[in-house]
Amino acid sequence: MIIEDKIDIVKDILKDKKVAIGFSGGADSTLMTYLSSKVASDTLAVTIDNHLFPKGFIEHAKNMTQSFGISHEIIDINFYSDEEFLSNMASRCYTCRNLMYTRIKQSALEKGFDYICDGNNISDLVNDRPGILITYKNNFKTPLIEAKLTSKEIHEYLNKNNIPYSRSTTCLATRIPTNTQTTHEKIERISACEDYISANTNCEIVKVRDFGEIGVVEVDNVNEILSEDKYNQINDALKRQGFKKVALNLSQIDDDESISIDYNDGSFIYQLPYTINLEDTKKQTENIISDDEEKIELDKITIFESGLIKGHDLESYELALDEFMETLPKLRRNI
Repeated sequence: MIIEDKIDIVKDILKDKKVAIGFSGGADSTLMTYLSSKVASDTLAVTIDNHLFPKGFIEHAKNMTQSFGISHEIIDINFYSDEEFLSNMASRCYTCRNLMYTRIKQSALEKGFDYICDGNNISDLVNDRPGILITYKNNFKTPLIEAKLTSKEIHEYLNKNNIPYSRSTTCLATRIPTNTQTTHEKIERISACEDYISANTNCEIVKVRDFGEIGVVEVDNVNEILSEDKYNQINDALKRQGFKKVALNLSQIDDDESISIDYNDGSFIYQLPYTINLEDTKKQTENIISDDEEKIELDKITIFESGLIKGHDLESYELALDEFMETLPKLRRNI
């Protein structure tokens, strides 16, 4: 299916509805908000300011919603007062999204918006992002997943249609290793380091991972760091922020996520980076042939508790990929 056909599916879903969208200004929520502004009866973008997002996050969100001509609400939540979040366990993204989505849903319903959605896309379901369970728990709709749009396709559509979006909307707390306390001081240091690199390079995506005495720089264009002796300047700037050593991750950030499967002679396999809660998955799944403690068997798909997905009797790669994508939204992961 071509991108335009997938976009039409999203438009049909949103048409004539009162749509509330969790809006960050990133690619996914920007596409959702843009399309809703064209076809919905009314659109409300809701942005959470938790004081943990990159510089310019709120201002960009304001500018985008104004350009789309839609209502925009900014809700302030002080994440620094939530001890569970600050403890920074492996489930932190679950905790974060629970805090945000509860407020988004409350505000939307109070204002009469009964179709509440987010920008999750089909690529998100093959990554280790436990926050998706909050989307399901709060019954947020996911039109981009329904249309089977990947991150790569979303970026292609936005770029082709000259729709601006931010490539840096991830929470700064994700730069801190799990099971180490999140503090205001750490967030301020990360923010200052990322702001310096952004201001002194042409990198669109900048992340500085805080490993205590070591800062690890990740960008979407490594050559920007290595050129014109900039690495020395960045090294000095980050050390002034308190890092004793500064490292550069040579693997460039690539946010053009797509999905490909290992297909051969009618069969495929795909190992997800998380384990599956089979009991919860069975509640979402019809036509189960058999199941046990390790797997669920469907007509052409087998779902393993380990996160392994196998397909069989599929005549082409395209049919196999489509079957896999049909299965992904039914999965319920463990956290």
